[in-house]
Amino acid sequence: MIPLEELQKGKVFIIDKPLDWTSFDVVNKIRWNIRKTHGLRKFKVGHAGTLDPKATGVLVICVGKFTKRISEFQNEDKTYTGTFKLGVTTESYDTEQPENETFPTDHITEDLIHQATEQFVGDILQTPPLHSAVKKDGKRLYELARSGSEYVPEKRPVHISSFKITKIEMPYVDFEVKCSKGTYIRSLAHDFGQALNSGAYLTALRRTQSGEFSVEQADNGPLEKVYFEGSEPSAT
Repeated sequence: MIPLEELQKGKVFIIDKPLDWTSFDVVNKIRWNIRKTHGLRKFKVGHAGTLDPKATGVLVICVGKFTKRISEFQNEDKTYTGTFKLGVTTESYDTEQPENETFPTDHITEDLIHQATEQFVGDILQTPPLHSAVKKDGKRLYELARSGSEYVPEKRPVHISSFKITKIEMPYVDFEVKCSKGTYIRSLAHDFGQALNSGAYLTALRRTQSGEFSVEQADNGPLEKVYFEGSEPSAT
């Protein structure tokens, strides 16, 4: 058990977020267990950069006085690995929604795939997915999507410092991306499909690095014994 005084002074936990958990599920689980373990009514816990439910990997959790450093950690660059499926799309740009459209892929060569990455390296404009937590007039975009809204989010500037293709087994393409805060890899998948005159969506995503923190540093092992027990999110 981590002493309460140590938690209050501030700590960073590096969590390897499980599949289908939201980032807030992890925060709520840790906060609930800290409060329960130490008999507290309140305790500050927050995350430094959302990971989508269908993504796994590095989630930086700040507790105690280190919650004041959340914006500092959020602003760091991130590294992701994952897989695109070419020739099909979904409304959410990932596996949260079913496949809804199909596109030709016969014209897509390995050279074309590698060449297409070049237009996404550097400063680019990107449209966030409608199925996302970005807010519009106080409402999350995913709430608008569920209500049937056809609102198109405004493009946002992001920076991609590296975009590499690591494996091609059509229709699946594995990649590694290093990018700035606020980059949606789901949107990159969608835009990449369009750049190939086809379609694409994200079938797997893993954040391997967030600033100085890597997935190899994940604390899930010892944390599971005290603050991260169970396979399901805990209520706050």
